[in-house]
Amino acid sequence: QVQLVESGGGLVQPGGSLRLSCAASGSIFVINTMGWYRQAPGKQRELVAQFTSGVSTSNLDSVKGRFTISRDNAKNTVYLQMNSLKPEDTAVYYCKADVSVRGLPGTFGYWGQGTQVTVSS
Repeated sequence: QVQLVESGGGLVQPGGSLRLSCAASGSIFVINTMGWYRQAPGKQRELVAQFTSGVSTSNLDSVKGRFTISRDNAKNTVYLQMNSLKPEDTAVYYCKADVSVRGLPGTFGYWGQGTQVTVSS
């Protein structure tokens, strides 16, 4: 019913930048929450930043001042601008959205397929 498509990952040197995009499509009535998680090898998935009711929050002190989340409501798209990347930012980055779907009660959570970000010299 709802699909999330991510793009923008890749290999970058320490200190470099990447911009991730996540576009939501399908039977969307309202996007309640939309944002980015990441999962490094051997570690739990963690929330990086998200929009909830139009307000952005960043959950990780380690990325504050370096990562910025933004959105384009007309395109149902969120972005994650990542600057001054460090090797410890290496992870699979996942987009997640909590969506009210047309014709159905309640809210449903959807995940993107993930995009690999590797920071290495």
